[in-house]
Amino acid sequence: MKFELPPLSYEYDALEPFYDKETLEIHHDKHHASYVDKLNETLADFPELSEQSVEALISNPTAIPEEIRSKVLQFGGGHANHSLFWRTMGMDNTDLPSDKLSVAMEKSFGSVGGFKDKFINYASTLFGSGWTWLSIGKEGRLEMMNLPNQESPLNFGQTPILGLDLWEHAYYLKFQNRRLEWIQSWWNIVNWREVNAIYANSN
Repeated sequence: MKFELPPLSYEYDALEPFYDKETLEIHHDKHHASYVDKLNETLADFPELSEQSVEALISNPTAIPEEIRSKVLQFGGGHANHSLFWRTMGMDNTDLPSDKLSVAMEKSFGSVGGFKDKFINYASTLFGSGWTWLSIGKEGRLEMMNLPNQESPLNFGQTPILGLDLWEHAYYLKFQNRRLEWIQSWWNIVNWREVNAIYANSN
């Protein structure tokens, strides 16, 4: 079995004007596809590793042979991170965090608004390329983290439920060096219905 690029559930222009068609097309069809291709190349001599999901694969780094571990975590992380990223965006933004998720946000961040403010602050202060994540920690409590490159909360025993891509390729065609504008624009296309489902299925 080989890992495959998941299709988008919406058209390339579906997230306009908050996420432009050209960036979305290049981001999905070129950048994400490249991670998938390189992951399959890296695992060519280790077919047994391709029999599990990419999430399971990168959740157990010590089980990956040392000679390919760094590449698998990089390319597998890129595949898993982007797959979640596409799922948790959409223009059906009538939903909000569910009651269950809202309560969890209140416990960890004081309020839903406090969560959003902290997330924006985390994202705006991340240095270089990486992601800002909302994840479920080992104790079941919501946690927030900035991770470099294509590292995933899965590498650390956590379950990601929402992530923002802060690599330049994710936003540069539209926003250039104005990363904060990208962060603020992205909130308009968070698909809370999907985030709520991910959280419910992870608890």
